[in-house]
Amino acid sequence: MGGDYGPSEVVPGALDHAAAHPEDHVLLVGDPARIAAVAPALPGNVEVVPASQVIDMDEHPALALREKRDASITVGCDLVRNGRADAIVTAGHTGAAMAAAVLRIGRLPGVDRPALAVQMVRAGRPFVLLDIGANPDSSPENLLQYARMGAIFAERVLGIENPRIALLSIGEEKGKGDLRIQRATELLDASEMRFVGNVEGKDLVADLADVVVTDAVTGNVVIKFFEGLSTFIFDLWRSELAGSLRGKLAYLLLRPGIGRIQKVFDYETAGGSPLLGVKGAVIITHGRARRRMVGFACAVAADTARTSVPELIADSLREDAKRVGAAATPAETVEAARA
Repeated sequence: MGGDYGPSEVVPGALDHAAAHPEDHVLLVGDPARIAAVAPALPGNVEVVPASQVIDMDEHPALALREKRDASITVGCDLVRNGRADAIVTAGHTGAAMAAAVLRIGRLPGVDRPALAVQMVRAGRPFVLLDIGANPDSSPENLLQYARMGAIFAERVLGIENPRIALLSIGEEKGKGDLRIQRATELLDASEMRFVGNVEGKDLVADLADVVVTDAVTGNVVIKFFEGLSTFIFDLWRSELAGSLRGKLAYLLLRPGIGRIQKVFDYETAGGSPLLGVKGAVIITHGRARRRMVGFACAVAADTARTSVPELIADSLREDAKRVGAAATPAETVEAARA
């Protein structure tokens, strides 16, 4: 029910996924009348789950969740919590989606804060950037957890074996960055992950890392700048090539190459951002997502659930806790027990 276009784009996108993947069962959560107005007849692997309320974009997430018990995002997260659904996709209020996922589905054991990840486009295969919106004040320990969760997502969903991990900083040298980045560097160096060090903003389009870790403020600025810059560049191309007969003739010659470049910058194929660290597959797609992007988001959700990404993250964090416990001195163990 959410997003800029609501059922008019979300429902057709979900139906596209259902048609392309008959083995998947799609639940459309929301107002049955509004859904029926878009899709009067549904295929056998699609059904409607009624929800009488919607959280609007200008509402406070926590307050709205308390007041609107039958909101579509709440009902959807309850389906995951109760085992009736394996994943949820939403184009609605990001804050409400994250709050509902944490409160209704719950965090994985050992996860301090879930993180939003996104597949960033570049030449060749994409890379994973996180956090892009969940935690503006992440600690070094949080950044370490993001790296581990991002690595599992990159390996299981994107098929990248032994992914390279990097921290986004103001310089590639390990001493660069604030105290948080410096401490996170130490933690990642001591981990068994394939940590390649720091990367700068200019390095994001180069094939230097498969997972790039940062805080939510920086991550969100990065993705918004990428989106705005790619739109600006293609708008310049259009105005330049459409401005004269010579430009129009040049476009005929350049069209195949321009098409390939546009394909590289096609962020819709990423589908959406997985909220890593909760007990289920939660995909938050763009608020202005249209039919095509919603379909890709459903595919990401299905892949995340099918490859057991939440369970793998939980297993990895349990192994981390065992290693930390085994490395602790007897005095540290006694002190921890007292605490």
